[in-house]
Amino acid sequence: MTPSRSRTLWLRTEPLHAVVYFEDRCRGLGRAVGLKGFWMGYFAARTAPMGRVGPGVAAAALGVFAPGMVARALPSAWEYASPDRVIEERARLTAAALRQLVPSVGTLAAAVNGPLMAMVEDAPSLARPLFAANRDLAHRADPVERLWQLCTCVREFRGDAHVAVLADRGLDARESLVLAAATDRVDAAGIRQDRGWTEEEWAVSVDRMRGLGLLDALGRVTERGLTERELIEDDTDRLAARLLRPLHHGETEALLTALEPAARHILDSDVLPFPNPIGLPRAVG
Repeated sequence: MTPSRSRTLWLRTEPLHAVVYFEDRCRGLGRAVGLKGFWMGYFAARTAPMGRVGPGVAAAALGVFAPGMVARALPSAWEYASPDRVIEERARLTAAALRQLVPSVGTLAAAVNGPLMAMVEDAPSLARPLFAANRDLAHRADPVERLWQLCTCVREFRGDAHVAVLADRGLDARESLVLAAATDRVDAAGIRQDRGWTEEEWAVSVDRMRGLGLLDALGRVTERGLTERELIEDDTDRLAARLLRPLHHGETEALLTALEPAARHILDSDVLPFPNPIGLPRAVG
């Protein structure tokens, strides 16, 4: 239950989860249920487990998107498709994608769904809205759908923790992205546009980060900024490590070992771009 194991768990479950954002049929989820455009589909799919939420709740939970960008998709998405419809379609599409990308995914599901479920059921939901909402969906009949949903629970547990860490350290959505970009975790121009921030808004955050000593006069990360970013990731690891508590050391190692080939297979498939907006590296830990 160490932070290093916590991060390895993310590195080996996030590729399975991330097909929902990058695999072609999954990217068409919005169109499949009658929504308008990729981003309406994205926000509907991420937030559907929480019900018919509006832009304020969604932006707060997701943590890094411009409120105006979220408001262009929610709540109007629910006029075209119910949250239940979106949930069922994303489960169907992601399972189909995983079966194509990882032919042995059925065997993997049989091996890891048990320990993943043990972690998810034991984990606390307090102050973890996306995790709590997704955990309610974990008991899917199809084993590959269940595998994807459990990996999604793992990633949203970590994501909720990450947003809490950013807030605790006094960084808002834009500032956290500016720091991530300055440390080469994500591409600056791409992440600014993908998350809906204007150049002017971005510049304001860059100026504030300079004032905090995290960036220098040229917008490059300082030693203090590097340390801050490392502390953010370490704190996220520490909070996310709570997931591993129900498993003894041997069970943790067996789970991580079982997940590694599938994660590597997806990363090698060219489905995910590098760099990507979720900051996922090619390494699997």
